[in-house]
Amino acid sequence: MPKYNLFVCKSCHPSSQERPENPPFDGEILLEKLNYLCSEESSLHEIEIKPVECLWACNHGCVVAASHPDKPSYLFVNLTPEESAASLLEFMQLYVKSRKGNVAWKQLPEVLQAAIFAQIPPGER
Repeated sequence: MPKYNLFVCKSCHPSSQERPENPPFDGEILLEKLNYLCSEESSLHEIEIKPVECLWACNHGCVVAASHPDKPSYLFVNLTPEESAASLLEFMQLYVKSRKGNVAWKQLPEVLQAAIFAQIPPGER
């Protein structure tokens, strides 16, 4: 059974701030927080957190994408590591539990309601 993927852009940094010379960038901080929270919660075993170098939404960092082969994908933008890690894992639990992968906007954790950028239909099988 395929896992649910949460892709996290490691190189993300808010476009409103000057990019630091040396890492860690905000994307890496978010990735660390997600990995820590995921390791603490056994109900998240179906979720695989995958770091990626770039998700090509650099003016909207931090950026995260959720996907599964049989469900729509979601793109979240303008996330802050401090506020969004727990909310992203809460979303992933809703995503896993939903039969077709549709998560209503009203069900999203509040911090993600302003961060949802796109829902992309699943590919043809």
